[in-house]
Amino acid sequence: MATTTEAIQSLQSAFAGKVGAAREFRGEHTLPVDREIIADVALHLRDKLGFDYLADICSVDNMGDEPRYEVVYEFAQMSAPHHLRIIAKVSEDEGSLPTISHVYATANWHEREIWDMMGIKFDNHPDLRRILMWEGYPYFPLQRDFPLEGKPSDTPGEAFTRIAPLEGGPFVTAPAEHNHDREPRARPPEPV
Repeated sequence: MATTTEAIQSLQSAFAGKVGAAREFRGEHTLPVDREIIADVALHLRDKLGFDYLADICSVDNMGDEPRYEVVYEFAQMSAPHHLRIIAKVSEDEGSLPTISHVYATANWHEREIWDMMGIKFDNHPDLRRILMWEGYPYFPLQRDFPLEGKPSDTPGEAFTRIAPLEGGPFVTAPAEHNHDREPRARPPEPV
């Protein structure tokens, strides 16, 4: 079982030229890797370094930068307090990276959610289909250029067929001069 520092050194040695410099912030370590080796990195972490837990996978849209997307993997050890964050960058043109669902079964749903919300595909995923939006939905709601009010859908009978306005609801606030007056809990109840 390797410590986080030993794991970083092992990955940099095993994948020389494809792994970047590690960054440390507040005791957390982040290591960038080339997107095409992410499955090999995951296998190395699990089988050789004892990182037996994939805590999370998420994605970041850096619209305006290239590569546009980052996929962030959180690896950990169940029996020790070792944690390593791996980042793989994906350009808008590439739009995909290899699945790690054959290495960590929990990656299956994480990768489906990233595909569904961000539009990043995972090559060789066993069941890459939408997990939150309905099949045939043509947009990716977590991309930064997706409007907050939503987009109309041409799929009749499925959720909204027009843009859903952001009105009503418990957390929609009215404009005010002071922030504390805009908090929902600070508004007086509406008359019945």
